[in-house]
Amino acid sequence: MQRTPALLRPHLLLAVLAALLLGVLPPAGRAHAAEAGVRHGAAPATYTNPVSGQAVDTFPDPAMIRGKDGYWYAYGTQNPVFQSKGETGERMLPILRSADLTHWTYAGEVFTPADQPAWHGGSRLWAPDIRYADGQYTLYYSVPDRNTVGVATAPTPTGPWTDRGAVLPSPSGCASGNIDQAQFTDVGGQPYLYWGSYDTICVARLNGDRTRVEGQVTEVAQGRRVEGGFVVRREGWYYLFYSDAGCCDGGASGYQVKVGRSQSPTGPFSDDQGVPLMAASSKGTVVVGGDGRWIGAGHNALQTDLSGQDWLVYHAIPAADPDLARVPGIDRTLSRRPLLIDRLDWIDGWPIVRAGAGPSHDAQPAPVTAWDTGSTFASGGLDGWQARGADTGAWALGSDRDAGGLVSRTGAGREAGYLVSPGTAPARVRAEADLRVTAAGGSAGLVLAHQDAGDQIVAWLDRPTNSLVTDVLVNGRSAGRRSTPLPSGFQWGAWRNVAAELRGTRLTVEVSADRLHDAVATQTRTVPNTAVRAGHVGIAARGAGAQADNVGGVRLYTPVTERVPDPRTGPQLSLYGDEFDGPAPNSGWSWVRGPATGAGTSGGDFVLPTQNAELNLGTNTASVLNRPAPSGDFVVETKLSIANGPGNQQAGLALYGDDDRYVKLVHAVLPVSHKDGQVTHVTEFAREGALPAARPPAANAYGPMFGGAPGATVWLRLARHVDTARDLHEVRAASSTDGTHWTWTGTWTLPDASATLRIGLVALNTAGATARFGYVRTYAG
Repeated sequence: MQRTPALLRPHLLLAVLAALLLGVLPPAGRAHAAEAGVRHGAAPATYTNPVSGQAVDTFPDPAMIRGKDGYWYAYGTQNPVFQSKGETGERMLPILRSADLTHWTYAGEVFTPADQPAWHGGSRLWAPDIRYADGQYTLYYSVPDRNTVGVATAPTPTGPWTDRGAVLPSPSGCASGNIDQAQFTDVGGQPYLYWGSYDTICVARLNGDRTRVEGQVTEVAQGRRVEGGFVVRREGWYYLFYSDAGCCDGGASGYQVKVGRSQSPTGPFSDDQGVPLMAASSKGTVVVGGDGRWIGAGHNALQTDLSGQDWLVYHAIPAADPDLARVPGIDRTLSRRPLLIDRLDWIDGWPIVRAGAGPSHDAQPAPVTAWDTGSTFASGGLDGWQARGADTGAWALGSDRDAGGLVSRTGAGREAGYLVSPGTAPARVRAEADLRVTAAGGSAGLVLAHQDAGDQIVAWLDRPTNSLVTDVLVNGRSAGRRSTPLPSGFQWGAWRNVAAELRGTRLTVEVSADRLHDAVATQTRTVPNTAVRAGHVGIAARGAGAQADNVGGVRLYTPVTERVPDPRTGPQLSLYGDEFDGPAPNSGWSWVRGPATGAGTSGGDFVLPTQNAELNLGTNTASVLNRPAPSGDFVVETKLSIANGPGNQQAGLALYGDDDRYVKLVHAVLPVSHKDGQVTHVTEFAREGALPAARPPAANAYGPMFGGAPGATVWLRLARHVDTARDLHEVRAASSTDGTHWTWTGTWTLPDASATLRIGLVALNTAGATARFGYVRTYAG
């Protein structure tokens, strides 16, 4: 790869002083916003994307974690984050900090030009992934000039960082680019690393200290521009989130977040239509696609708020302001890619942003980041907290470098003692605590639904048995203890998050290091109806060495269970279609640069051979068969088969204004694969036209989106909506392999809603294939 020189700027100390003057660094030791009682009586909070807008100008490829101090921390790709403040250079892996996931302040960077490791060779650094394990923060990052992944560790989320070198061997064993890594820890404690990019994602096990991959490398996904893998485990399934198409083409970026799932962390993964992610095709399970206001929405991570609601963390490009100013030393214009968050719903076993509504651009209900009752113990007191059970005087506040304030049980008695919150949480509750046990015979637990020592639920981290143990007590009697083994080698001296959800009589408890859907132990059980009640949350302890932080409970979130409807078809508009059942296309059609050689009807199809021709900026040589489209909203559909194409052929539908203003949805055959002789079949949704922000308007070539896998026969739809308020045509695309079940992708827009678009058919790129169109049907939208 071409080496990009590192950019020089003042020493880190000067940068920090400047940041303090600008007010972008959070004050050290500030009391946390999520202390007890904050939510009571408060109006529902809202937020508006981009959430990073008040802190930085751009924040690509975001990763996020909740630190043990109770704050959230986000990490981004090296970029010029302070252009608007007059800074011409970049920050290396910038860090943001927030108390509520929606208001962020700048908190530093991982490396500077003064301390960047020499082995990087001055490379820019991309795509961080952050985890907490064994008492430290581990950050993985891409080193593109070295085509590898590095790793650094730190005692706190903001450093100081110690570089641990390259994670991957050379060669890595993965067929394509060695960037865009993400770590995942399985039940039982085995860590994995996913990485890849430029068409392939791979996975391998990590060694015990998570600094080197080892053993077999397995390919788990391939496709055009597949990258940015991120894995979570939920209800027995492993979900591989990824992005495809172009990430960084400004207002023409086709990036989208997609997903497949498997019953193993090493695959095989498939999309919701059963298409393997290793198939030589595009895939279509879109988690978040562009909606025209936000373009190129991709490269995601996940976070869970205190109520248990999941949120997708990702970047997107604002259509109204897609590009940054040129940066000295970089030979291209960087896209503006701020940090967005949106609610992630799980519907019928599949994740989707806002039930399918796409990226938000207006005020939305904010994540729940303050407990109904609880504390981070950062305020220096235990006001209102009540000691119950044994050794009531054995609780004391303490602190450490990472967690800040914490609470410890100073006694060593084997009888259980409890420290419970001042207020109560609802019966339908999510409670959590960060726990650790520093003495060999001790145990620490999370308490919920607490009335007294004989009426409560406790989830214990029991060090003597190396187990997660739940005990449900009603009227002084146990309804049964349940035990789940913890991994061998469990690091008892490191913080572990214990989260419990009580929905009806179903209790689910997870033990993880970092709240990133990577629990090392999970237990689900049914509790008696009499155990389901409002109550205190808190901490339990037996023996010595129990410590806790970030303890609280809040009403459990209500899941969204129905998707936003996809575009629907109204009555068929027969004047705007053709069944191709005559000796030629009906009289509504006309040609641009035609008739094309070999075109005509045959056996009830319109036959159109692919041409050695293009529709691309100044190269406009392809024929377009076109006819008028109705005014207003409509959906146009065709049935297409394309045969005998060795590669670089495409055919499909278009909404055509002129050669510099159109969208098209095609079945494309691409000679792009790391397997010799294999082609990749994709549904490609592309545009050419002036971008909304272009002044003066100028044609912009597309970076396509990729839809669902095409079959030998594929049905294609384009849904046009006229947005008069924004003066735009909004066009969504869908494909099907049976004409009944449709996979919808994102939205492209074209300016000037009053300008005419015509329905078109194309077959182009390279000769050698034959497209057969079974019909063109248009429906009211």
